Amino acid sequence: MDEKNPPVNQINIELKEDVAQGTYSNLAIITHSSSEFVIDFVRIMPGIPKAEVKSRIILTPEHTKRLLMALKDNIAKYEATHGPIKVVEPGPNVIPMTFGPAGEA
Repeated sequence: MDEKNPPVNQINIELKEDVAQGTYSNLAIITHSSSEFVIDFVRIMPGIPKAEVKSRIILTPEHTKRLLMALKDNIAKYEATHGPIKVVEPGPNVIPMTFGPAGEA
């Protein structure tokens, strides 16, 4: 494959260093309209009553479904290697705010 003449269907994807570091999120809030899905990635911390949206991704319905299928495929591969992922269901519309036993310094 020649770098000067890449294949017609190939996309060159650039990952900048600041984006490559990633952003930690432990809550996702998903909303939608007739034309788009909005996913807000939030970081909540114990003892802090305010949480900040760290990233917002806006997708078309088609791309949202493709993301869902890709996540299902990757979760299946992960669980085949590492075992089932345990999910604790806190109940409908409840944001889990506990992070385990409280510690003292």
